[in-house]
Amino acid sequence: MEKNIEISILSQIYKNMLTEKKFSILDEYYNSDFSLSEIAENYNITRQAVRDNIKSGEIKLYDLEEKLGLMKKIQKQEELINNITSKLDNIKTEDTEIINNIKSELKKLL
Repeated sequence: MEKNIEISILSQIYKNMLTEKKFSILDEYYNSDFSLSEIAENYNITRQAVRDNIKSGEIKLYDLEEKLGLMKKIQKQEELINNITSKLDNIKTEDTEIINNIKSELKKLL
């Protein structure tokens, strides 16, 4: 997985474990594509301080994922649900309403 996407996902999963400022800086950098200069101007800090916040935020996110593994669990759950849904598509039955209800319930888990 590309680093930008990975950090973006991790920051959404663990945002309550970061300070509000650190989360906002990561969000602006990875999700809003702000430059270091733009972020520095928004927070009235130096570009180096922004970079330090980003780097320490990344380290914190990777550390949390290593310890808790929530992203990995979510990805496994999505894969399992997709596999089940795919198998349901291959069932030949006249009662498609039941199959569609099961698929709908599985999608709620995502």
